[in-house]
Amino acid sequence: MKLFEYQAKEIFKECGIIVPDSILISSEDELEAAVEQIGLPCVVKAQVLHGGRGKAGLVKFVKTKEEALQEGVRILGVTGQRLLVEAAVENVAEIYLSITGDPVEGKALIMACGDGGMDIEEIARTEPEKILKQHVDLAAGLLPYEGQNIFYSLGFDKETVKSANKMLAGLYKAFRTYEAELVEINPLMLTPDGQFVAADGKLNIDDNAIYKYPQFEKTRAYYNTDLEYEAAQVGVPFLQFDGNIGMLVAGAGLANVVFDLINYSGGSVGTYLEFGGPNYSKGKQCMELMLESNPKGILIVAFGTIARADVMAEGIVEAYEELKPTIPVVTAIRGTGEERAKELLAQTPFEAYDDVEDAVARIIELTGGAQA
Repeated sequence: MKLFEYQAKEIFKECGIIVPDSILISSEDELEAAVEQIGLPCVVKAQVLHGGRGKAGLVKFVKTKEEALQEGVRILGVTGQRLLVEAAVENVAEIYLSITGDPVEGKALIMACGDGGMDIEEIARTEPEKILKQHVDLAAGLLPYEGQNIFYSLGFDKETVKSANKMLAGLYKAFRTYEAELVEINPLMLTPDGQFVAADGKLNIDDNAIYKYPQFEKTRAYYNTDLEYEAAQVGVPFLQFDGNIGMLVAGAGLANVVFDLINYSGGSVGTYLEFGGPNYSKGKQCMELMLESNPKGILIVAFGTIARADVMAEGIVEAYEELKPTIPVVTAIRGTGEERAKELLAQTPFEAYDDVEDAVARIIELTGGAQA
C-alpha cells in the first residue's frame, strides 16, 4: 500500500527525521489561511500517489501570496485531491536516499545519489554508476559504518556524515517498524547549518501487513477510478489498460501468460480482473465489475485445482442470468469439476473452449482485433 506524502512524512517525523512545516488542506477555502500560516516562499504540492508530480506541474515553488493562491487553486482543480502547503527549505545540496528489500540477497538495500530531484530515474538509466548501494543484514540491523560508506562516498565531511547517519537511522526505523517495501526521500535537502530535511517522502507498506495499521484506511482517494475502488471493496485485484478485451482470469501467473498471448496474437487487453485463489467464488461480482468497464468482449480463463472450476462456473452463470451481457464472452475453464462447469456454461450463449489459444483467437476475432 502506497502512502501519501503527508502520511509518509508523519511517520518520518515520528522516527526522528526532520520534515518541513506543512498544512494539509482539502478545499480552496482553506488555501489562503494555510499560506499565511506557513509563510513565503512555500511549496504547494498535490497529494496524489503517482510519480512525476514535479514534471506534471503538480508541485510548485511559489514566492508570493498571489502565486500561491493561483497555483494552489489550479492544482486542486486538476487533481480533485488534497493539497499540502509546505514551508520552502533553504539548502546547499539535494540528494536521493531510499531503503528497499533485495529479494536476491535477502537483505535491506540502501540506495543513494548525490543528484537528487526530478531526474533520478534518468540518472539511474543513463549513469547507473552514480547510484550508490549498501546492503544491510536484517538480523544485525543498520550499523554505523554502513551509512558512513554511503555518505563519505557522497563527499560529505565528518560532521555532515554524523548528521546524515542519524537521519538514516530514522529512515531505517520507519522501514522496519512499518514493514515497508520502500521508503524514499527525494530530495533529501542539506541545509546551511548541516541538518538533513525530508522535502519529499514515499513509504510503501507491504500489503500483507497493512491490517496491522488501521490508521491507513484505503479510501477513494487511493484509487484512480471509481471502478478500481469498487473492486477493492470486493477484494478483487483489478487493472485497467488501453485495449478492448476484458480478461477474467483465475491466477496471477496464468494471467501473465494469457495477457502475453492476447497481445502476441494481435489482441489488446482493456481490463484484468483476478478471480482465482480466495476470489474463486466471486464470479458474479467479478462479471459485474467487468461489464462496468465496458469491454468489447470478455475472455474467461481458469485452471481449477484447489479452487473448483464448477464453483467458478456457477458464479459466471449466475451473473449471466442476472446481467444478461450482450457482448461476446469466451471461456476456457479446466480443472477440478470441469465437466460440471461445462454443463453449467452450456446454459449460456458463451462460447466454451478446452484450449486457451483457441479461446484467445476467438475473442480477438469477435472484438475486431487490436485497437488502433
